[in-house]
Amino acid sequence: MQLNRSIFWDTNFDTIDWQKQRGDVIDRVLHYGDLNDWREILNFYGHAIIREEILNRRYLNKKVMSFCSTFFDIPLNQFRCYNTEPS
Repeated sequence: MQLNRSIFWDTNFDTIDWQKQRGDVIDRVLHYGDLNDWREILNFYGHAIIREEILNRRYLNKKVMSFCSTFFDIPLNQFRCYNTEPS
């Protein structure tokens, strides 16, 4: 995948398992990536997988959750992280 390496600043980019670590990859792109990174994961994973991963995340910041809610047409209260506050 052709993603911005700087969003994986604490990870060895060359050893990322794109399937096993897809939740973390999607999370990083949503929180730190740009539009090109977003397009790249959409092409690689597809809408269904990204939708599933974001709905089950324990944490998404409010801006990311709002974007995903609009993009995927998902009510905010369906996100797992909607009613949980990080400690």
